[in-house]
Amino acid sequence: MSKIKEWVQPKNHHPKLGGLEILKYIGPGLLVTVGFIDPGNWASNLAAGSEYGYALLWIVTLSTVMLILLQHNVAHLGIVTGKCLSEAAKAYYKPRYSSLLIGSAMLASISTSMAEILGGAIALEMLFDIPIRIGALLVLIFVIIMLFTNAYSFIERGIIAFVSIIGLSFLYELTLVDVEWGKAAVGWVKPSIPQGSMVIIMSVLGAVVMPHNLFLHSEVIQSRQWNLKDEGVIKKQLRYEFLDTFLSMFIGWAINSAMIILAAATFFKRGVVVDELQQANSLLAPLLGSHAAIVFAVALLLAGISSTITSGMAAGSIFAGYFKESYDIKDSHSRVGVLISLLVAFVIILFVGNPFKALIYSQMALSVQLPITIFMQVKLTSSEKVMGKYRNRPFTKWLLYIMGTIVTVLNIGLLLSFCGVKF
Repeated sequence: MSKIKEWVQPKNHHPKLGGLEILKYIGPGLLVTVGFIDPGNWASNLAAGSEYGYALLWIVTLSTVMLILLQHNVAHLGIVTGKCLSEAAKAYYKPRYSSLLIGSAMLASISTSMAEILGGAIALEMLFDIPIRIGALLVLIFVIIMLFTNAYSFIERGIIAFVSIIGLSFLYELTLVDVEWGKAAVGWVKPSIPQGSMVIIMSVLGAVVMPHNLFLHSEVIQSRQWNLKDEGVIKKQLRYEFLDTFLSMFIGWAINSAMIILAAATFFKRGVVVDELQQANSLLAPLLGSHAAIVFAVALLLAGISSTITSGMAAGSIFAGYFKESYDIKDSHSRVGVLISLLVAFVIILFVGNPFKALIYSQMALSVQLPITIFMQVKLTSSEKVMGKYRNRPFTKWLLYIMGTIVTVLNIGLLLSFCGVKF
């Protein structure tokens, strides 16, 4: 049985919804939310706020709305079918299509792992003056040990709690700086594409709607292991899963927005363009003073480790799904998937010249893969053969397809920007 699926409940648990019972449905979304406080997000948000002020807040809003609906949709797939997205693709798609989805998802996972390992390495350089490549190797070794021994489960809550505190500190600091809230309000809802901003826009999109998290959420949601033969249990889980997803993604939206706003108020206002992640420690200075750099570096290290482990788990789930298996770190296919993602990411880091730009472009790469995942996911969740009576309603189906189309159009815009087209 998948180790993920052993975490929470016995297989035939029948939940009651009185009192605090609803809290038993909360959790999978929070695990995904850790991805909002990772090195890739920090780099993308810093670049967005420092270069374009409040103008790109709209992409955080759009990305979060997309994420809520997509994560909710893929969680339904896991609840109803008992399969993660990778397993379902292998079971219901022709080999050439399932290979396209799973293969591109593995590439996205590698891109994510590269950003997370790199972020941890940058933190080690800040703390101990360790060269980036050696730091990346240390992070890689530590993460593999944590995953392969399952030791991570013992420290997971502590890491998530600490990193979450740092994320919430960004929210608190909004009360300490001079924010132009009128411009921020307009930025949240008014789409704009300043000249030269397409790479940053797509990196923010990819940093929020991370393809590997769609695969991971469909796996982790099964950790509840409710009795799926009980119609009432399925309906309750489908209903309360949305609360988990909405709450978690809303927290992510708030933290991402806070980072961009702080960067706008701290850097953009003074005409400072951020070109290295280390500059972010100054965002914490009003709250932490001279200790800001150390606290930021520790938070960055823990965020890098935590999100690298999450990325590795997602890769293991994606690769195992190709063989119609769920994630289990004791199984060879899950282990191979983890190693492919982490080792290839490390090799790429060895050739990285500019760590900050590498973080930005790694997140941008995620947005390029995203349309493949969206369209194939929606086709699965709209199929009566796959989902039965729980398939997407027509409105939901077309809304999700429109989202996939928007991401595709933005990717075309990204391609045109590389060709010299100005927006």
